[in-house]
Amino acid sequence: MADHFTLRLVDSRMLAPTVRHLAFERADGQPLAFVPGQFLQVHFHYADGTATKRSYSVATVGDGRSPVQRIEIAVSYVEGGAATALLGGLATGDTIEASGPYGRFCLQAGDAHPRYLLLATGTGVTPYRAMLPQLAEWLAPGGREAVLIYGARKEAELLYDEEFTAFAAAHPGFTYLSCLSREARAVPRATDRMGHVQTALPELAPAADRDIAYLCGNPNMVDAAFAALKEFGLPVPQIRREKYISSR
Repeated sequence: MADHFTLRLVDSRMLAPTVRHLAFERADGQPLAFVPGQFLQVHFHYADGTATKRSYSVATVGDGRSPVQRIEIAVSYVEGGAATALLGGLATGDTIEASGPYGRFCLQAGDAHPRYLLLATGTGVTPYRAMLPQLAEWLAPGGREAVLIYGARKEAELLYDEEFTAFAAAHPGFTYLSCLSREARAVPRATDRMGHVQTALPELAPAADRDIAYLCGNPNMVDAAFAALKEFGLPVPQIRREKYISSR
């Protein structure tokens, strides 16, 4: 059963011009037990007093077995958004109310397919950041692969880009493809692709006997990639989806 708790902001930084990384600790000092891929809900009220909530994937890098003290999320700026006003205005030491963790967008212990295809846009990449220790463990024996295909309009909007680049350099079974739809990097890389995330799928030749796919982020990308993967023959149970919808 999900827990309800107060979070206190301990650190923050801008990841991109419109995305802020926030790090919290529980005000009661307790750690958070979560499985990478799960999310929290932030509870607050509109100006008229109506209760509402927003969901944010836990971005904390964890192994899924050990509770964590620091609880990290990435928050996108939404023009006129109530959650933006709340979270964007937080100063160190300020508190918010939250609950969780929730969700099943997680790596499964019983997955036997040799390759993960991890597709994301925007803050939809945060679950994959949390999964990095699990992926390292999964890749360690060899004979398996994971491909992160991450889409943004331009280089400045690629969240945690340096972390994913470093992880790919340290783990030969991991490939990080950056799909840029508007503007190429100032210094292009061999792993860059121009266009949307789903346009990179043909070169990977997804196959039902090889791949399990995860799709997270913009609903248009998730729907387009889902349709494309089905055309490649992946059965629906091998395509796991989580849509991020911007709310005011």
